[in-house]
Formats: sequence, structure tokens, C-alpha cells
Amino acid sequence: MHLSNQGLLVIIIVGIVAGWLAGRVMDGGGFGLIGDLLVGLVGAFIGDWLLPRLGIHLGAGIVALILNAFIGAVVLLLILRLVGGGWGRRRRWS
Repeated sequence: MHLSNQGLLVIIIVGIVAGWLAGRVMDGGGFGLIGDLLVGLVGAFIGDWLLPRLGIHLGAGIVALILNAFIGAVVLLLILRLVGGGWGRRRRWS
């Protein structure tokens, strides 16, 4: 498998966008550039594995890639919160 520079750039952009969106949706402010990239990339693998097994096909193109990675990133963050016992929630002292 040969990965061109444009392919690598698309993967990085999709990962950053999906991770940033997932961080915003999951009651957070994002995880920084590297954290968003990692969450988005792992989320893309999870979404790419999970969605076809559920019979969900989003189509082709950059928007479909971002949606796929976003759904996978949200699933990843949900699992991390369940395992981590509410990791990522802010405590407020009253």
C-alpha cells in the first residue's frame, strides 16, 4: 500500500476535524491539536469497523469520512468515560 502526501494530509485533516467535533459534542473543549488528532484517528478506525457491521453506509467523499470518524470518536469517548468513571467531567465546588 502506497500512501501519497495528499492521502496523509487528508487523514490528518479528517482526524483533527473529527476529534475536535467529538470533543465539543461530548461536553468538553477539545483536547488540543495532538489530542484531537489522536481521538479522530482512533475514532476513524472504530467508525470504519463499527458502522458497516451495523449496516450503516455513509457513502464516499470527505464529508462521509469526517462523519465516519466523528461517530467513531464519539463512541471512543463514551467508552473512555464509562471505563474511566466519568473522566473528563469538571467538578464544581459549591
